[in-house]
Amino acid sequence: MLEGITRGLSDALKKLRGRSRLTADNIREGLREVRKALLEADVNFTVVQDFIAKVEVKAVGEDVLARVDPSEQIVKIVYEELVALMGPVDHKIPRRGDRPVVLMLCGLQGSGKTTTAAKLAMTLKNAGRKPMLVAADLQRPGAVEQLQVLGKQIDVPVYTERTTPVDVCRNGVAEAKKQLCDAVILDTAGRLQIDDELMNELKQIDKIVKPDEVYLVVDAMIGQEAANVAKAFHEALELNSCILTKMDGDARGGAALSIKGVTGVPIKFLGMGEKIDKLDEFVPERMAGRILGQGDMMSIVEKIGKMQAQIGEEELKKQQKALEKGTFTLEQFRQQFGMIAQSGGMRSMMEAMPGGMADMIPKDVDPEDAVKSIQGMIDSMTKKERNDPDLIDQSRRKRIAAGSGIDAPEIKKFLQQFDQMRGFMKQMASMSIFQKMRMMSGLGQAGAFLPGGMANIKTKGDTGTRKTAKQRADDRKKKKKGR
Repeated sequence: MLEGITRGLSDALKKLRGRSRLTADNIREGLREVRKALLEADVNFTVVQDFIAKVEVKAVGEDVLARVDPSEQIVKIVYEELVALMGPVDHKIPRRGDRPVVLMLCGLQGSGKTTTAAKLAMTLKNAGRKPMLVAADLQRPGAVEQLQVLGKQIDVPVYTERTTPVDVCRNGVAEAKKQLCDAVILDTAGRLQIDDELMNELKQIDKIVKPDEVYLVVDAMIGQEAANVAKAFHEALELNSCILTKMDGDARGGAALSIKGVTGVPIKFLGMGEKIDKLDEFVPERMAGRILGQGDMMSIVEKIGKMQAQIGEEELKKQQKALEKGTFTLEQFRQQFGMIAQSGGMRSMMEAMPGGMADMIPKDVDPEDAVKSIQGMIDSMTKKERNDPDLIDQSRRKRIAAGSGIDAPEIKKFLQQFDQMRGFMKQMASMSIFQKMRMMSGLGQAGAFLPGGMANIKTKGDTGTRKTAKQRADDRKKKKKGR
């Protein structure tokens, strides 16, 4: 499986490799080949167009890393966008404390729905759960008997009755509760095509039984048509996720890459073969690796990832030295913020960085908003100002304020905090380990590590509320008595 898309993408990306310099033109030329490979793999046209546009924007705007073939970075961007296209995926199946969780399977006839119902039951059973299967497909001859045989094979109870699909589902859930089962899997009827009769039956079950999650079982062999099927079912039932079957057949990858892009509904599990064992979790990173070809292309992805991490560490060390020397610039400060923004976990990342950067964000302010404001201020400065903040006087602050949409007093306050942080780190750098411990101990006693940080320490010229003449006279008298 996936041989066609793997070969096509590998050939397209290899054409970009070996170039000493990447330009917007030759990136577009290479991506035309990527686009062709995806369309030949039967990926939805709109999904392909959107995917190529995102890769192109990232590739053209990418800062080329030193010591790295620039074309190899394109491979990593394609990998990252493939992962983003198919993910994220939550593989957890919910639990309900007071009743069984109800999982409804739906799909077209021939998609492997009944076999998938048994595989899902096996997946739950292997996880220590107690599932029950409900045979609600009263349309396809032999469907009920097939589920009974499969249930017996895996030792999972199967509820049946010859009434209506709605009654079978409702009574099946009640029976599961009596037998203390913690999950019910409804195997509903399918059709050879989507029609009103099928959808009305499913909507009725959905309305009466109120399943906790609805999974669409879809055949990977039908390519991008899988996305259209998923879209129709999602509009009728509001799907939670899809289960892709027959991935061990001659699937070209179109279904895996199209479903999430067209519907927003993730693929949760993969069905491989007719043997009744547990379902495989659908992992976007793993699928992207298979699409790119685990060998050559994935080794490039790993290499670039390690290089980026290494360069990130080198840059942090360089900035740490600049902090200690007191030569740390706003340009370097902006770079750190860029890395933080990409990494997520803004507050914890800030707290882990040198120089008390976390103190620049008040505890009651959203870190994301605060960082965007700081980035806006720095981006509105000239390169000369970022490298030498001492140049920024009142008139420059007004210009920066106009460019960033932040009040000039706020800019002044930020620059003062930045200067304090830089001075503090320089002072720390020249101390012995014992002096540093003594200073940090003193700061702790003064409240530097309480909410608000360094702002809690009163300094000369900022002593809080000014005392009246009478209060000052009383203080002098107290001091005299104490002598």
